[in-house]
Amino acid sequence: MTRLSSVFLLGFLLAACAGRGGLAPEEAWDAAPAEGGGADVAVNPLDEDCQPPCAFRRADLDDPTSPLAQRMVFFDFDSALVKPEYEPVIRAHAQYLLSYPDVKVRLEGHTDERGSREYNLALGEERAKAVRRMLVLQGVPEAQISVISFGEEIPLDPGHDESAWAQNRRVEFVYDQMP
Repeated sequence: MTRLSSVFLLGFLLAACAGRGGLAPEEAWDAAPAEGGGADVAVNPLDEDCQPPCAFRRADLDDPTSPLAQRMVFFDFDSALVKPEYEPVIRAHAQYLLSYPDVKVRLEGHTDERGSREYNLALGEERAKAVRRMLVLQGVPEAQISVISFGEEIPLDPGHDESAWAQNRRVEFVYDQMP
């Protein structure tokens, strides 16, 4: 029943924000971190390395069925606003990082090929910083997060049409090797 209520509430919030074209990170969440792992993440106290609350096990990072498997956030053209549909992705990664303070993540910002090299590097950085702000609003210490921009230099899709460009406007979560 609780999960159903959470799904309904999330759908309602997404529908209410649909006409806005995305949320600025400051508008997306309250500054208070989620308590108890959040309604959409199961608490797992079985991993002895985990700092409470333990939303994930270390192995969940490599599990393709885990919410952590989604490591990309996509953006609209010429925008650094995080779309509401990616809030659960960012929330899951925040819970993982909160569970394991020794783990660090690098947020890599990317753009499509349109625009100058300098503009695209700046936009890629703004996108990565927007995701970082949302992680920090969930309580993740800034020391666990680094930001870099590759601009248009590393496309996912080398095509030259809207479909390709949409895949290239992204921020990727890249986790450092764990000990």
